Amino acid sequence: MAKMSTRRKLAIATWGAPREGNIYGKMTLDATDVVAHLERLSQETGVKVTMTHFMGKIVAEALAKSPGLNGFLRFGVYHQHETVDVSFVVNIGEGSDLGKVKVEKLDQKSIVELARELKQRTTKVRGGKDEVFERGKGILRSLPTWALRPTIGVLGWLTASAGIELRSAGLERFPFGACIVSNVGMFGLDEGFMPPTPFAHVPLYVLIGAIREQPSVVDGELTVRKLITITATADHRFIDGYQAGALAETARIAFANPARFGP
Repeated sequence: MAKMSTRRKLAIATWGAPREGNIYGKMTLDATDVVAHLERLSQETGVKVTMTHFMGKIVAEALAKSPGLNGFLRFGVYHQHETVDVSFVVNIGEGSDLGKVKVEKLDQKSIVELARELKQRTTKVRGGKDEVFERGKGILRSLPTWALRPTIGVLGWLTASAGIELRSAGLERFPFGACIVSNVGMFGLDEGFMPPTPFAHVPLYVLIGAIREQPSVVDGELTVRKLITITATADHRFIDGYQAGALAETARIAFANPARFGP
């Protein structure tokens, strides 16, 4: 029998019909100026700054502006997080498995600080040197798939709703923050929608598509620009059309003025 990755084992164990009313949205934006800004930042600082970091900063800014979204539910009551924390999906073993890195207080960090921290911590996760992640993964690997679903359900509630931390067992307090960001554009995918992760208990998932050169109209003239599609999966208990519009506007402003996310 082939060995299952931790990600596949989790997916099998936690799959089920959606229990929350999720809403989905997407927007295509002109990334020409953003790409130029990120390349300039990378050259000036010596730190590779990418679209993942740019979108992470947009999400952090949006969460800071929307306290009703930056929170969690406990026994049906909304509670706001003390800080703006965002998680990023990390590919492990050339895509054979997945991990995550949570960046705390992201709204207070520059995009270059985010790039440095994410690179450093991603290297640790991929190298098996993140102790908390390895302990948690060890527990998941030891359990049979049939026992994983109820176990993950309980652990997810304890960590992401009750806010309990037990690092010796790989349990982190609010392990995913209020949003999970993933970049599938690096694999050549133009767009997609991230499925909700029940045990994560987060209200927002953002997926970044590939940057493509496409015909576009600028000031009434047809030209070729670099376009990107961003999609979001959101928990309708936290967000409605008004909040979704506010999130989209935050993204539009950032793409029109990328220099606001400087060093």
